[in-house]
Amino acid sequence: MQSDTILQYCLNNLQGVSLRECYGERCIFFNPEGTLERGVYVLTVKDNDGACDKSSELYRQGVYRVNIGIRQETFIDMFSVKPARPAKGEVVDMPFDFAAIDVIMPHPVYAWMSWICVLNPSENTFDRLKPLIDEAYTLAKKKYLKRIRA
Repeated sequence: MQSDTILQYCLNNLQGVSLRECYGERCIFFNPEGTLERGVYVLTVKDNDGACDKSSELYRQGVYRVNIGIRQETFIDMFSVKPARPAKGEVVDMPFDFAAIDVIMPHPVYAWMSWICVLNPSENTFDRLKPLIDEAYTLAKKKYLKRIRA
């Protein structure tokens, strides 16, 4: 499955979102009226290792990582615990191979914020991600409303 297919799925199925590049990632933001500078993250696609995020080994040809912020309750249901924030340049202390392909797992750096990820999801895995993308979208809408009312 190509990363562009996942991004296009979001653009086609989630109202009020836009695609922007931010911090070297392609990001889907909820920002229906353009009120916020960027909006609220729904999903990102990372194609390259960053200075503080090399654990997914994205230097490998054709490897990309999809990142999704979900509810804390869902994260704990999936992985039993929410980890502590790692030190700068480190990964969360969880028993995962963060370079594994086609495995839904905690985000190597942002799991403490209830983010999950998957490297190069297959179509079957993407089907499993769709409800989690919907959850991230709903969460982004709530965060958006909070920000514009503040």
